[in-house]
Amino acid sequence: MSGGVYGGDEVGALVFDIGSFSTRAGYAGEDCPKVQLYTSIYTADFPTSLGVRVEEAGSGEMTGEQENNRRSFYLDTTALHVPRAEVELISPLKNGMIEDWEGFQAIMDHIYSKHIKSEPGLHPVLMSEAPWNSRAKREKLTELMFEHYDIPAFFLCKTAVLTAYPASTKIQEQPLSIVKSPLAGDFITMQCREMFQEMNIDIIPPYSIASKEPVREGAPPVWTKKDKLPPVTKSWHTYMCNEVIQDFQASVLQVSDSSYDEQVAAQMPTLHYEMPSGYNADYGAERLRIPEGLFDPSNVKGLSGNTMLGVGHVVTTSIGMCDIDIRPGLYGSVIVTGGNTLLQGFTERLNRELSQKAPPSMRLKLIVSNSSIERRFSSWIGGSILASLGTFQQMWISKQEYDEGGKQSVERKCP
Repeated sequence: MSGGVYGGDEVGALVFDIGSFSTRAGYAGEDCPKVQLYTSIYTADFPTSLGVRVEEAGSGEMTGEQENNRRSFYLDTTALHVPRAEVELISPLKNGMIEDWEGFQAIMDHIYSKHIKSEPGLHPVLMSEAPWNSRAKREKLTELMFEHYDIPAFFLCKTAVLTAYPASTKIQEQPLSIVKSPLAGDFITMQCREMFQEMNIDIIPPYSIASKEPVREGAPPVWTKKDKLPPVTKSWHTYMCNEVIQDFQASVLQVSDSSYDEQVAAQMPTLHYEMPSGYNADYGAERLRIPEGLFDPSNVKGLSGNTMLGVGHVVTTSIGMCDIDIRPGLYGSVIVTGGNTLLQGFTERLNRELSQKAPPSMRLKLIVSNSSIERRFSSWIGGSILASLGTFQQMWISKQEYDEGGKQSVERKCP
């Protein structure tokens, strides 16, 4: 058995990077996840979260085996922001792995019909996966892509590996050295939400605001609620509130140069921020206190520092689990990527911590892109590069190989 060759201008491979927070899709060879329709080019990047409405059996004309509760999905940025009654917000992925296969398939259908606008059977697919993805899920995904979408070739690649391609660094997989931490974007959002609750600041998402009036700093907002809003679900409302908080995170938060000190933080310059409701205030020490949990979990209320690893410890622990011969190379090529790394001061703090933790004999080098797009889309860009390489074209799992070897082919071809 040999893999098919799918290079050249006549065949366009597709790259799918579907994460717990957002989904990115587009043609291999592009510098960011985008597709071209007629004369327009736009970025195919949208939330992975789905709006779901359950329609009870018997409400339509379904008969026989179809008489089960059926789910209607609303996805992509525009549809997701429309307030609807009885629509819950879910994510089909948990910890980077697919949990809701029907929801995942709804995302795939949407990509093909609304973004790619081409038949699935015409394009090989390279898809990213979490480094800790299970064998059962990998095989089920392979089966779905070949059996349901009838694609001509498929390849699964770990996000960490793909991220290394844009950085042009040597790739050496060490599966037993994977270290993960739950302290990420959702953790920061939760910390911000708790801070607003302590300060008695209500988060009012834009969907409910008809108008607002200017108010002095720190004063209660004066706003008018939209008429005839449907009774939205708690999960949908929370999602809309989180978007406000995430904008606050990106605009206001900053990582301290060194371990958080209340007196030093109190002397930091403040930043002004206005909520969609019109409430506005200056934020000082809070800017540094919230992101500190990424580096020192012991500072976070309700978390045990003994069970959570900060960013610096995650890096050094992972390197320490690798073969001793390759550790110098790993310390010399630490790739900084992902949405949280865009927080002001993140890279400088990580460099300081690793300099203190790394053995004196190690030469430390952080590989950091100055482009926010490359930091956000690094795994997709890596897939775009990989699927375009001439040397990669024999790596695909071809339809013939799948037909002969079954879904187990993914374990052999995609380590």
